[in-house]
Amino acid sequence: QVQLVESGGGLVQAGGSLRLSCVASGSFFTPNAMGWYRQVPGKQRELVATIFRGGSTNYADSVKGRFTISRDNAKNTVYLQMNSLKPEDTAVYYCNTVITTITTGYTFPAWGQGTQVTVSS
Repeated sequence: QVQLVESGGGLVQAGGSLRLSCVASGSFFTPNAMGWYRQVPGKQRELVATIFRGGSTNYADSVKGRFTISRDNAKNTVYLQMNSLKPEDTAVYYCNTVITTITTGYTFPAWGQGTQVTVSS
């Protein structure tokens, strides 16, 4: 069974920092892309950042220069370092990847359960 588990969310004042982690467990090939999304009530889930197996990254314009995505392929873990946080960064953050299982070759999108990030003004 494949699981993605996020951690590291919390309450922080504007200008502060948080580091999110997402660990993927199970039997699967190293994913190509791993990413972070966020969602606020009443709005669509939006892509925050993506990192590919080779290390290249993409960021939403709203977080460029403030957030850094990284990954440890040996640990199947992706991180999101969030600096200079703003109240508009408040959301539930989800990690996401596409999993291909080793035993069956089945490919499917996987999501974590989400972690709340709240930035106070």
